[in-house]
Amino acid sequence: MYWEFKLLVLGLGITFLLLSGLWIPFAIGGAAIGVLLWSGGLPELNALGLVFWGGANSFILTAIPLFIFMAEILIASQISAKLYKGLAHLTRSWPGGLLQTNIVGCAIFSAVCGSSMATAAAISRVALPELRTLGFNMRYSCGSLAAGGTLGILIPPSGAMIIYGVLTDTSIAKLFLAGIVPGIVLAIMFMVYLAVAARHAGRITTAAGSLLGDVIVLLPFVALVFLVIGSIYLGWATPTEAAGIGVIAALIIGAGLGDLNASLLWKALQSTAKVSGALLIIIVMAQTLSYAISISGIASEMAKFVVALGLSPITFLLMMILLYAILGCIMDGVAMVMITVPILFPVVQALGIDPVYFGVLLVVMMEFGLITPPFGLNLFVIQQISQESMTTVVFGSAPFCAIMLLFVFILLAAPNLFFW
Repeated sequence: MYWEFKLLVLGLGITFLLLSGLWIPFAIGGAAIGVLLWSGGLPELNALGLVFWGGANSFILTAIPLFIFMAEILIASQISAKLYKGLAHLTRSWPGGLLQTNIVGCAIFSAVCGSSMATAAAISRVALPELRTLGFNMRYSCGSLAAGGTLGILIPPSGAMIIYGVLTDTSIAKLFLAGIVPGIVLAIMFMVYLAVAARHAGRITTAAGSLLGDVIVLLPFVALVFLVIGSIYLGWATPTEAAGIGVIAALIIGAGLGDLNASLLWKALQSTAKVSGALLIIIVMAQTLSYAISISGIASEMAKFVVALGLSPITFLLMMILLYAILGCIMDGVAMVMITVPILFPVVQALGIDPVYFGVLLVVMMEFGLITPPFGLNLFVIQQISQESMTTVVFGSAPFCAIMLLFVFILLAAPNLFFW
């Protein structure tokens, strides 16, 4: 089984490069070059220029910086504060009060953001001071915000889904559509848990305000969601065009209802450039790794081996869930996808698993990794903003990890319930 030896060396090589402190894209790219040299020597590197160009020259990839820019505009203009205030009035009588607002706020902001950490940061900056003032238990407060933030990569638009779609040539629109119902159901499961746990969370209601004034603030978000997501599903725009529409709408909302000015807009542009540049370099390197794995024969031989084992699709998916649950604890979600998808996707195709279905499962496991120690990025975001101990944040997030795993098994048991 020569391919097994190659796969082992590849895995150990990437692990060594990552542990040595090398930046993720260079670790992935270095491993890809190593595989190419091993497979055919220096001549195999001749195609790298075309691979790099093909990886970057993609119209759909333009959607990533546009969606990031849209989120940065909303964050810079302090619109998230107005959203949270409006939702707080609507949820003040629900069991859990502002804790429920955390989940609903994150879910709505996710529908115009696409980034988990951006969602968690935007809502947390507004919510945590209010939660602390009202005497809410900070373990539940931090946990609900960390978990709510994960909805940013499941509820469309989702940067993670765009990356997966590009790597696997899967329809972005179908991935977005498939993420809506699971995202809503997962948010409801979070809210049910908070309603049950509310008696331990502290105060459960918030002060009343002007219902009309607070609810009117939500209307621009509803309009923005319809413009971005509705334009895709109604066939009016591609995901990239919808992202452009969203940026224009975010500029109008930020200037009209928020605090957006030239200085804040410049900061939003700078942040967008930094995040987008880092992501796009990783994507190009991941496609290079995919090319290297294809040339080396690892992917095709592995697919034949798994098919020959006679594994059922459900058994394979259970193995993948276990793998991603472990990787999520020790690796960033984006890196996890970039490294594993080029290797595993040929097996997914060979077993006849719907790539859209697999994509949603993968994104949910990425969510799981975002709130599992020691490398859950949302944990660090919430800890930094709240200035609570990491222990408080981790224990507050633990029940939501269990809910996510339960949700994954529901997806496995009844996929048609979500993808009808």
